[in-house]
Amino acid sequence: MPSEASTRHPLPREGGRGEGSGLQWRSFGPPPGEPAPRAAVPAGTVVYAVGDIHGRADLLARLLAGIRADARRRRAQRRVAVFLGDYVNRGPECRAVVDLLLAPGLEGFEIVTLMGNVEQAMLRYLDGEMAIAINWLEYGGIETAAAYGVACQPLRRHDEDLLDAMRWHDGYQDAYGATMPPQPDEIAGLEALRHELTAALPPEHMAFFRSLRTMWREGGYCFVHAGVVPGVPLDEQAARDCMWIRRRFLDSELDHGAVVVHGHSISAQPEVRRNRIGIDTGAYKTGTLTCLVLEGEERSFLQTT
Repeated sequence: MPSEASTRHPLPREGGRGEGSGLQWRSFGPPPGEPAPRAAVPAGTVVYAVGDIHGRADLLARLLAGIRADARRRRAQRRVAVFLGDYVNRGPECRAVVDLLLAPGLEGFEIVTLMGNVEQAMLRYLDGEMAIAINWLEYGGIETAAAYGVACQPLRRHDEDLLDAMRWHDGYQDAYGATMPPQPDEIAGLEALRHELTAALPPEHMAFFRSLRTMWREGGYCFVHAGVVPGVPLDEQAARDCMWIRRRFLDSELDHGAVVVHGHSISAQPEVRRNRIGIDTGAYKTGTLTCLVLEGEERSFLQTT
């Protein structure tokens, strides 16, 4: 397990909050005996990287307040907020999350929003790829549709543990999530739902989803949703792999050309390895949304509690 230091410092008071703000600074390192990542962001820059949100607008709002408070006391003139994708699905406030990302209240920041596999799967479905429809719905698309006022009955609601196990299979990654093709008698209902959801999405939300990036670089760090294919140069990575890869990336000890900051694969606490830092702490079910803060060679973690 990664080593962990105790709380670094309480969050400064903002609007009368402070230690009661539901935020905590923490420090995580690699497992004992393993080297820590060695990388830095450009001088004069602070980067805030936010893990998978999955419909938890309440946690995102809390974290944004913490980012604003922290940025005010830093000397860095350039401030960058990188959101790693998976904004919708599973949680109850998917629409509200997108509204917050469109207007995060981070004045003076560069805002970078990456595409997660759930956004990519949703767009594939809305663009008519029926092979991905049931997978997207099973993995939380039903909650996303509900957030936009579109009710739908699950066609084959699988157990959560089974769904979690399925997405670790190599075949799931190789098919980019399209492992539950619909039966002929399911197509008409899925088509009707596709058209209804497309009509329900505000134009600015659809534009947001279609504008999402695949990758972002800052100094010695590379930010993606899921990871990268080991052995492939960063500028030659396929977009789908950056959103869907799992085991091949997580198990790799290769140097990827930068320390990769990613979400996608849930862990109880941030995973710090020599070649990667994973910050998906399962916010939709744990209540812990993680932000990795990078300035120079220093790194720390701000989390909701």
